[in-house]
Amino acid sequence: MLRINDISYAIEGRPLFDAASAVIPDGHKVGLVGRNGAGKTTLFRLIRGELTLESGEIALPPRARIGGVAQEAPATDDSLIDTVLAADSERASLLAEADTATDPHRIAEIQTRLADIDAWGAEGRAAAILKGLGFTEAEQAMPCRAFSGGWRMRVALAGVLFARPDILLLDEPTNYLDLEGALWLEGYLARYPHTVILISHDRDLLNRAVGHILHLENRKLTLYTGGYDSFARARAASRAVQAAEAKKQEARRAHLQSFVDRFRAKATKAKQAQSRLKMLEKMDIIAAPEEAARTVFTFPAPDELSPPIVALESASVGYDGKPVLSRLSLRIDQDDRIALLGRNGEGKSTLSKLLSGRLPAMGGRVTSATKLRIGYFAQHQVDELHLDETPLDHIRRERPEEAPAKLRARLAGFGLGADQAETAVAKLSGGQKARLSLLLATLDAPHLLILDEPTNHLDIESREALAQALNAYGGAVILVSHDMHLLSLVADRLWLVQGGRVAPYDDDLDAYRRMLLATDTPAKPQVTKSSPRRPGRNEVQALRAEVRKCEARVEKLTEMREKLAGKLAEPDLYDGAREDERLLWQRKFAEIEEAMERAEGLWMTALENLEKTEI
Repeated sequence: MLRINDISYAIEGRPLFDAASAVIPDGHKVGLVGRNGAGKTTLFRLIRGELTLESGEIALPPRARIGGVAQEAPATDDSLIDTVLAADSERASLLAEADTATDPHRIAEIQTRLADIDAWGAEGRAAAILKGLGFTEAEQAMPCRAFSGGWRMRVALAGVLFARPDILLLDEPTNYLDLEGALWLEGYLARYPHTVILISHDRDLLNRAVGHILHLENRKLTLYTGGYDSFARARAASRAVQAAEAKKQEARRAHLQSFVDRFRAKATKAKQAQSRLKMLEKMDIIAAPEEAARTVFTFPAPDELSPPIVALESASVGYDGKPVLSRLSLRIDQDDRIALLGRNGEGKSTLSKLLSGRLPAMGGRVTSATKLRIGYFAQHQVDELHLDETPLDHIRRERPEEAPAKLRARLAGFGLGADQAETAVAKLSGGQKARLSLLLATLDAPHLLILDEPTNHLDIESREALAQALNAYGGAVILVSHDMHLLSLVADRLWLVQGGRVAPYDDDLDAYRRMLLATDTPAKPQVTKSSPRRPGRNEVQALRAEVRKCEARVEKLTEMREKLAGKLAEPDLYDGAREDERLLWQRKFAEIEEAMERAEGLWMTALENLEKTEI
């Protein structure tokens, strides 16, 4: 097992670990979570021995092999399959020795070990891993140099998975995977035979692929049982108890201090006052939990256009005269939330470029509303930021006439505070760069916002905030993402890009996930090619209005329930003298719970009715 014993470590005088400890048994799948900058990647480097501890110890099992993806596979002439096979250095070494060994005993040892590590089935296993990560059989025979850096990162990941180290350390592995690759990795890690420690901000991955969460907070490590949702509930309960205990202690301290202040000077009470003063001095302070900094995205509100804002009639699009997608007959309205599904290479990015105007149609007709504004975000735009300039410089270039105070307010609306506003982009975190790119993409209050993998480098809190902002946004959203949790929170329509066509997908995300994870003969996704009746625009609008009304009712009841829960958490309410008041609040809370159940039922019914019309 992996033992972390009372470790301490600081970077440039800033402590990241202070007497932190944790024990991870062999074979555990563990998600490592914590705020950006808390020290998660540093912990990986300490485990690998790349950094020296100031104190404490990290004890590894004897002869344990540690593996991880540090950089992309080199751009060599070796094929992808050979590059992956070479990642298992023991197998490569044994095979090389087997060709030259002459001692019968050593030959027997080599053959036994080769059998133990399944050396003869290695090529099939390597091919299966590469296929899961998105490489076709033909691509597996191509040289590494034929692929871009992002794809060579996948090759490097395939290599470390193939090598099967005893302790697998993965730092945000889905950042360079698409949805299909991320889902395949999720299933692979759940079956991985050895210990896995995974840094990820993908909530679904942390719920399905790991059985424990290792939380880094306040320079300490705490191991929780269960996936991320279980951890979040346990942590919320712990913080609530800590807050209540801190409040009770504060009241107790105030009472003792009041007695001391009143009677310290009175001879008859001096002894009691001194006794209470000693009690105060000996009392261990229970600190109220720190409130997490509110994570925000503030999108400007677009004006309303007449529907549809974009319509495609028998359109085709492609490159160099060769169509990638054909016979596209699609419609986008301003209140649409559409997720694009489809395997890598089917044309999701091509469709995004067509809709954004970055790629012209080769045929057919594309009609856009007058004065339509389109915002476009793709991960490569983060890499195109000017590293030597500040966020303030970037936004000033776009809005030279605006006052500095307003420019700073815009940055703050995307979580870039005063410190980050004047920090060179090169020194910002990946999440902060992504926020800046999102700000620039939405600066003109677009009616249509196209987002291609917007959550890379965003932590879980930021992803939740982005989902809230997109749901509240007044424009249409086209979303491509490997984050299934984000898709489930935002998308109300699914389009499948497959076989050169784009059509509505008539099942849900869970069904799509099951189809992608099927290992034998995966079921063909059901695509609606036609429907017996296209609902009228007024009918759809009325159903959407009903959904919004039900959602607003649930939000209002949730707010009321939180206020009542806060009231019921007050320790003084449980004094005997306030029993009638407590019973009143408890009765009101029960009424809100009943109302919430009814409201949620109506909301679900409204959503189901809407989904039936929007296939």
